[in-house]
Amino acid sequence: MKNTILARRYAKALFSLGKEQGKTEEYSDMLDDIAALYDEGVAGLGDAVSNPLYPLEVRQKVMAKVAESAQADAIMTSFLNLLIEKKRADILPDIAHEMQVMVDTDQNISHGSIVSAVELESALLDKIQATLEKLTGKRVILETQVDPSIIGGIIAKVGDLVLDGSIKTQLHGLKESIKGRE
Repeated sequence: MKNTILARRYAKALFSLGKEQGKTEEYSDMLDDIAALYDEGVAGLGDAVSNPLYPLEVRQKVMAKVAESAQADAIMTSFLNLLIEKKRADILPDIAHEMQVMVDTDQNISHGSIVSAVELESALLDKIQATLEKLTGKRVILETQVDPSIIGGIIAKVGDLVLDGSIKTQLHGLKESIKGRE
């Protein structure tokens, strides 16, 4: 929980700077790319920039090389250096996530998922996406997933909105109503 609060504070600061420069999306993408290096465990990058056993100068040099390879501007480079100085480089993936949430909110974007029993055609996906955008009032980016256990229909989730039209759920509801009559 503490890391989430810290990550949100750092992301908010970078988001504000990015907003002034008109680079919020660019900064978010850059953080995502750097966070991906952490997740992939590229040559112990996470350890190299966050382990206090390494001298501060060495950690700063490593992060400077990361910033250089990401083609970071002065603001992003300073931000990454600040994370090293404040011993917060280990929460960079959390900061990247929070930054993406802020950018999505700013651009009125929601992420959602569609679960279906079979692969859906793109025309049908477009209709579902349009309907969800109309319901939420936001631009919706969907991920699709196939789960044969739902038998038929779809389950759509966008934020707190869940639309479950699966046959599995309908059968479960029918079963419960029959039990209730006994």
